[in-house]
Amino acid sequence: MHIVLAQSWNLVAGYAGQISLAQHAFFGIGGYTTAIVATRLLSDETFYFNPFAMLAAGVVAALFAAAIGVPLLSKLAGDYFALGTLGFGEIVRVVLVKGGSFTGGSFGIAMSPAPFDTLAPHYWVGLGLAVAATAAVYAVSRSRLGLALMAVREDPMAAAASGVNVLRFKVLAFAIGAFFAGIAGSLYAFYVFSVSPVGFLNLNWTLYPILMCVMGGSGTVLGPVIGAFLMTAVFSAATLWLPAAHPILSGAMIVAVMLFMPNGILRVRVARSRRAPGGGWRPKRLLRGIEQPPGSVGVATRAPAGSWRGAQPGEEP
Repeated sequence: MHIVLAQSWNLVAGYAGQISLAQHAFFGIGGYTTAIVATRLLSDETFYFNPFAMLAAGVVAALFAAAIGVPLLSKLAGDYFALGTLGFGEIVRVVLVKGGSFTGGSFGIAMSPAPFDTLAPHYWVGLGLAVAATAAVYAVSRSRLGLALMAVREDPMAAAASGVNVLRFKVLAFAIGAFFAGIAGSLYAFYVFSVSPVGFLNLNWTLYPILMCVMGGSGTVLGPVIGAFLMTAVFSAATLWLPAAHPILSGAMIVAVMLFMPNGILRVRVARSRRAPGGGWRPKRLLRGIEQPPGSVGVATRAPAGSWRGAQPGEEP
């Protein structure tokens, strides 16, 4: 479940460059959709891990993301967009609390635990969803959609000048990320058999995927997977052996990651590979098509024809 949730944020922030703080809202929408479908449309014998209920959870979350994504992403960016998504999460929480009998109020909705026999179905479904979410992110990263998202992430104005519909791709990434967050909420609803604003609209469901992506490496396919495994193991051990110090440990890990591994575990090796044998940093070759001898640093000079070339060893710049 954590891998699915981390990949949902990775697609929005890591590839599209939009920092979203609404993953807990989409997680809660997915869980509530599953509970409402299970208790009102399906019987006690057929609702458990019903594909229709899980698909409905993702679709409803994606529709909400598209509905709020168009006005937010067309007007806001950066920190302002993050605050807007955080405000949307609070709106969803208040609506669910004040929803009366339809949402169960502050107590939520309880599903019948009669179909439960073993946790094996939960594990297998969770594994399948984690593989599917990772495969989907890999497919996006290798497609024209992924190239467009990365172009928008690096420079929205340059992407728009190149013919990329910036708003459409931002909203699309936001909706796909919400779809996976809703699926994760549905999976968790089948795990606890009860949904409530306290359990599903908790900010931890936004902070955890952010930390997992940052730990493993956002904007990569396997980074959220590594971060999810590592952070889940650390949090589980801390809850079991150091329950009183769990929040302190979580905060200390966030600070340590941002100080020593701001680009994630997967990018540490890439950074080390750029170090020269003597300990210095190799200069980036910013000009494509220029071949320089190993160990030399070319200085860009203008050729007679008006093109740029690197000064060769022994030449005056």
